[in-house]
Amino acid sequence: MMIQCQNVQKYHGAQLVLSNVSFTVRQGERIGLIGRNGCGKTTLLRLLSGEEAPDSGQIAIRKGSVVGVLAQIQEGGEDTVYAVLQRSFAEPLAWQGRLRELEREMSALGADGEARMSALLREYGSLQEKFEAAGGYEIESAIQRVSSGLGIGGEQLGRAFSSLSGGEKTKVGLAALLLLRPDVLLLDEPTNHLDMAAIEWLEQFLRDYDGTVLVISHDRYFLDAVIAKIVEIEDGEAVAYHTDYTGYQAEKEARLLQQFADYQEQQKKIKKMQESIKRLIEWGNNAHPPNPSFHRRAASMQKALDRMIKIKRPILERKAMDLQLEQQDRSGNRALVLDGVGKRYGERTLFTGVDGVLRYGETTALIGGNGAGKSTLLRIILGLEQPDEGSCGLGSRTAVGYLAQEAVPEDAGQSVLSYFREQAGMEEGEARGQLARFLFYGSDVFKSVAGLSGGEWTRLRFAVLMHRQPNLLILDEPTNHLDIDSREALEEALEEFPGTVLAVSHDRYFINRCFGSIWALEDRSLSVFPGNYEYFKEKRASLGAARAAASEAKASAGKPSPAGSMALPELKTRGAQSGTGSHRSRNARSAAVWESEIAETERQLHGIEARMLDPQLSSDAASLAELDAEREALRSRLDALYAAWLDSAGQ
Repeated sequence: MMIQCQNVQKYHGAQLVLSNVSFTVRQGERIGLIGRNGCGKTTLLRLLSGEEAPDSGQIAIRKGSVVGVLAQIQEGGEDTVYAVLQRSFAEPLAWQGRLRELEREMSALGADGEARMSALLREYGSLQEKFEAAGGYEIESAIQRVSSGLGIGGEQLGRAFSSLSGGEKTKVGLAALLLLRPDVLLLDEPTNHLDMAAIEWLEQFLRDYDGTVLVISHDRYFLDAVIAKIVEIEDGEAVAYHTDYTGYQAEKEARLLQQFADYQEQQKKIKKMQESIKRLIEWGNNAHPPNPSFHRRAASMQKALDRMIKIKRPILERKAMDLQLEQQDRSGNRALVLDGVGKRYGERTLFTGVDGVLRYGETTALIGGNGAGKSTLLRIILGLEQPDEGSCGLGSRTAVGYLAQEAVPEDAGQSVLSYFREQAGMEEGEARGQLARFLFYGSDVFKSVAGLSGGEWTRLRFAVLMHRQPNLLILDEPTNHLDIDSREALEEALEEFPGTVLAVSHDRYFINRCFGSIWALEDRSLSVFPGNYEYFKEKRASLGAARAAASEAKASAGKPSPAGSMALPELKTRGAQSGTGSHRSRNARSAAVWESEIAETERQLHGIEARMLDPQLSSDAASLAELDAEREALRSRLDALYAAWLDSAGQ
């Protein structure tokens, strides 16, 4: 047993946040802590880390265990990023410094210092063993491995930690925590600021981690990939499910239905007992002569009723954000056209030659690594920035609704109600009714905008967006900070929305459910995949395998066999004797054949790409998938032909 919570209670002022939390965590378990925004998950994490103490109940953590916490706000002072990461190895680095001191002292000793030398050697040997056991010789490689896995570039390592953005600080804090390798990892929304590659790397790291992991997350794909046990915080209590997220959904539904059946059965029994008590009292009162046995039986039955453990009425469906996306008018067939768009800042090119067409009613997810230029491309589409090359145009009657990836404004003194009224142009009564649909009830509407949580701020902006009724939605990380219930409400709204959607997202569950195509912004170019995230992942893997096979074929083509290396001088000699250069002319003929095949393959590839842009095929997913498979096969063939042609040209 690593952690044990028993009847934990915690108040924030007069508000009871955690009322009766009990659960256990065993060594090596990977646990997902889930629940609605504001249910007390982060509070529980602070209690487990020792930052706060429970108001009642007990929390026990195995003696001697090291607990590491990923906080939502990171602190690093004026140190560089590299120095912050080195803090995870403070003790081994102190030993290393002492080893250097001992080396200098030993080299300065004369011939008469044998006794002192012996003592120094003993200390040196002991320290060196401890340093090696702690992985001291692998500090540099460990820092490089973890930082590159999480997408912290080499250019960032020398920057001051204080100069980083909030997302960058979170990534550095996560890297420092993973390097520390504590016995218990407590992570609060670790995937919020990571791109897909970094999330996948973190998933693999946590699966291989030999310590205990407890993570707060609303990323359902991540929970399924990493977690083996779910602890849900609901109504101030903790309920454990020994399964991943998908299993939790099915098990919770079955539990709720069973609990509701048990509740109904108990209510019938309670009603019968109450009626029997009432009848016995009436009989006792009306009996002639008086019969006290009726009252005794009624009192006995009442005591039994009082002792009965009452089953709480389960809430089968909890209130969620009521998002209903409608359009005022539909746009033309082509909602968005990108033609050779490029953008650079100074000498750094973000992307170039970006082509893409978004037709009315299509839903497309824009994905790519951090810094690839996704948000910049959205700003170009919105006209907030100008491209350095190419053009970007919106279709006729296109009305854009934009949800930016922006933090809660720190200087916003407005209340939620006044902000919404100003943005939507509504009377107070109607505005309060609309805000209630987005879970702002009663006094919540008078909260300061600056004091809202990330999830509340996103819900408020969705309320404004819904009122504007656009036909092209452009969303930048819309699920960040939303709890699972709100994410599901957004997914349902997008499934019903008749217009066009372009969204930047790293939420793979969200992409799989809501999007029919992927725009991948990688290596300064845009690739289009007609399918969801699973299809994209499968195609990316097959493309990677094809490229690796082409590279291997190119490498093996350039390496002559032993027989070939023996025959080569003879061929050269015969060529020199005859004066015709037969070996060279044979290679030249082969190169000409390959050039012809390359040209033919390129012609076929252009033909297929032109067919894929045919408007009549835009809704034929099966034909598009077949054409895409042909295109990828031709691209693989083209890679192999180029490799062979280059090899022949070099001979």
